[in-house]
Amino acid sequence: MNDFTNRSKKMQLLNEDLARSQMSERLGEARELRRGHQLAMHRRLSRRAERAAQQARLALARSL
Repeated sequence: MNDFTNRSKKMQLLNEDLARSQMSERLGEARELRRGHQLAMHRRLSRRAERAAQQARLALARSL
């Protein structure tokens, strides 16, 4: 019975290690996705700011 208990405990530990590994992988994937979304958002905002600055320069040039 002691041998069975040891195998059962080892199996439980293996399952916990696998679950930890899978969770770590999913967290890494989530971080990558979030980083990609943030990068895309920053690019959009940067382009919007560049367009606004260009429009302001054009408006200033027209007023002179």
